[in-house]
Amino acid sequence: MENFDKLKIGPKSFNSRLMLGTGKYRTIRDALDSIEKSECEIVTVAIRRLPANLKNDNTTFLTSLDWNKLWLLPNTAGAQTAEEAIRMAFLGHELACQLGQPDNFFVKLEVISDPKYLLPDPIGTLKAAEFLVKKGFTVLPYINADPMLALHLEDLGCATVMPLGSPIGSGQGLNNLSNIKIIIENASIPVIVDAGIGTASEASQSLELGADGVLLNTAVAQSKNPAQMAEAMKLGVQSGRLAYLAGRMEKKYYANPSSPIDQISQF
Repeated sequence: MENFDKLKIGPKSFNSRLMLGTGKYRTIRDALDSIEKSECEIVTVAIRRLPANLKNDNTTFLTSLDWNKLWLLPNTAGAQTAEEAIRMAFLGHELACQLGQPDNFFVKLEVISDPKYLLPDPIGTLKAAEFLVKKGFTVLPYINADPMLALHLEDLGCATVMPLGSPIGSGQGLNNLSNIKIIIENASIPVIVDAGIGTASEASQSLELGADGVLLNTAVAQSKNPAQMAEAMKLGVQSGRLAYLAGRMEKKYYANPSSPIDQISQF
């Protein structure tokens, strides 16, 4: 059945609200199987790990994917400055062109100057985002769960904001719950929870809060069975979105029987 509840990012619409990364898998087969089982439509790839020309790529990983069904999201992981991130964004577009997506100007913007905690640099992110938006890129910035920074990036014209749930690769879940709620409440662009999710219930919780999607990598790649975890994440995202749209019941501070006396007497 066609999905009418689509995720809209910039000029594109997607059926899946789950995005997958491509790093940290034990084997290429694990990565390919996980992408297939997740039924994701957006796959993010670190530009710094790839050759400038795919003809020189001996891994065959990217060329094994069906880019008629998938949308490439190049990311600038490894950039320590705005200038490095900008250069990687343009390389990402060149890679998209090689994969048959010449109209793909998406970029997951990461500027991380802190090698210990890997927390995104807000100043460098703002600087790079402003430049790339003006150059016509669809910018998806990875940020700390900072509500004011999220608003500034939206004002600049970013297509989404991507607050971290907890430090990247940590699997700690949604440690920044209060700020993520504020970002979601104030945003008029999609909010994608990125980093820190460890299991399907945390992906579901993100969507239940009203986030528009999640991006994850380590939780799938480093699980005992990546393909199975990818499928679990798909179902978690779907259930969280359905629960959000359905609207949870009001919390009460007293018991309320599910079969009231006045209803029982009618039978």
